[in-house]
Amino acid sequence: MFGAIRQWFDPAELRNVGTTPDYRFSLANERTFLAWLRTGLALIAGGLAVVQFLPPMPVRHLREAIAVALLLLGGAVAVRAVDHWARTERAIRLGRELPASRFPAVLALTVGLGALLLTGAVLLGAIGDR
Repeated sequence: MFGAIRQWFDPAELRNVGTTPDYRFSLANERTFLAWLRTGLALIAGGLAVVQFLPPMPVRHLREAIAVALLLLGGAVAVRAVDHWARTERAIRLGRELPASRFPAVLALTVGLGALLLTGAVLLGAIGDR
């Protein structure tokens, strides 16, 4: 496990693998990594916003549960981003096929399901206020 983490943070370790690729491929990989980081930060900001601005929900501690879920999901996206960046950079340098990932689909389904659950909670809250 620590070997994988070292590969994430040690540029010399990665540069010793394979051959130097066309810089445009490395820069594209870096842009993708940064986009994933922005997604993670947005989820973390959403979690903080839920705690600060969402009114009390009809289910006790639902607001806090939503916030914690968003915070954890944002952290998972950030960790997954650095792992995917390192694996992709390694594949580019070795001339191998890029690593496949189910993570974007899982993330999309999780966010979609979360939106449906939130919609239900908001509607229940609106009905309960009448």
